[in-house]
Amino acid sequence: MLATPSTPISLDWAEYHRDPARSGAGPTEPALTTPRTAWNVGVDGDVYASPLIVAGHVIVATENNTVYSLDVFTGSTVWQRHLGEPVDSSTLPCGNIGPVTGITGTPAADTSSGRMYVVAFLRGYHHVLFALSLTDGSVLWQQTIDPAGSTPRVQQLRAALAIGSGFVYVPFGGLFGDCGDYHGYVVGVPLGGGPARTYRVPARTGASIWTPQGATIGPDGSVYVVTGNATASSSSFDYSDAVIQLSPDLSTVKSYFAPSNWVALNSGDVDLGSTGAVLLPSLDRVFVIGKEGIGYLLRPGSLGGIGGQVASRRICNGAWGGTAWLGSMVFIPCIDGLYAVSVSASSLQVAWHANHPTLAPPMTAAGAVWAIEWQSGTLYAFEPSTGRTLYTTKIGAASRYSTPAATEGFVVMPAGKRVLALSVVG
Repeated sequence: MLATPSTPISLDWAEYHRDPARSGAGPTEPALTTPRTAWNVGVDGDVYASPLIVAGHVIVATENNTVYSLDVFTGSTVWQRHLGEPVDSSTLPCGNIGPVTGITGTPAADTSSGRMYVVAFLRGYHHVLFALSLTDGSVLWQQTIDPAGSTPRVQQLRAALAIGSGFVYVPFGGLFGDCGDYHGYVVGVPLGGGPARTYRVPARTGASIWTPQGATIGPDGSVYVVTGNATASSSSFDYSDAVIQLSPDLSTVKSYFAPSNWVALNSGDVDLGSTGAVLLPSLDRVFVIGKEGIGYLLRPGSLGGIGGQVASRRICNGAWGGTAWLGSMVFIPCIDGLYAVSVSASSLQVAWHANHPTLAPPMTAAGAVWAIEWQSGTLYAFEPSTGRTLYTTKIGAASRYSTPAATEGFVVMPAGKRVLALSVVG
């Protein structure tokens, strides 16, 4: 067990946007009243990954390849573990993370075993999966997971890890700038370590799985990923700019969807895969939206092939990052602000739109929708049903895809080389 925090905390935020379904739904109580900063702690590098919260401890990973466990009430360090020297970004042919690049994808925690999983990009251009003890940060095992035939120097792991069916799933994409011979992969590693399963998107080059949201795991264990553009043109469908439903062992494509204009999306670098798949179990539907800003409603298990959506409509001027959902409402980070979309089994309707923040992966907690505007370093909270602004505060620095985590009474967020916790009740 982890060292006991000052007061019991029951809700865990164990993966990106809390769970393998990427709901982004934190506790509704206690509700937002008179928020204040509970603590603000510096770490040894930029924080691109979302924090996790497990048993009252905040797990933070930095681009310097260091993982911290912090007490959620005080911010004091419970343990920290440096996993190796990161890559000097100036040695890469392109990219937009610097001066070093190490841990970018959000880790995942398995609370039942007391382990967490994190991938570090190490000097020498190796992506290494580490299993760490949540109790003290000790390394339980590690293994290099670069797929056979890949060029690790041009593969980036921006996507979050996910846990399901006895595997930890690790998606791969390319660097910002689309340089080199990179591919979209999903690697599935058994939770105890061992031989990995690998799915490669069959496009000749490109077709990244790069969204920070990573893979979404369905109730049946299916692994849903969304791909970006291929960098070599093809007149035949190559699973770029597509939603792909994979079997848990990654051996089978169970179904797929691509917009009817996928060729144009490819040629224009208008990735469908700039966000992940949203699974809405109460409606038995999948929602996806990409850089084009058109939302698509799909059937899980039978995604529809090319142009086979249940419904579609223009939502915004383009979406990036990670979504969140609450009931039948999906919250979308767009270049022109934050959008709330009401979804039924056969339709999509914009419920509200806030001009700010932009490009900010949202989540919900304490009766509010929370999102960070990275350009201004501002945290926003909105009423979920109306979009009315409930609260704003400056947090300092942030990255383009910074997104908070939550547990009872706290919203925790990355802020450049710092981590900040907000007490929602003062």
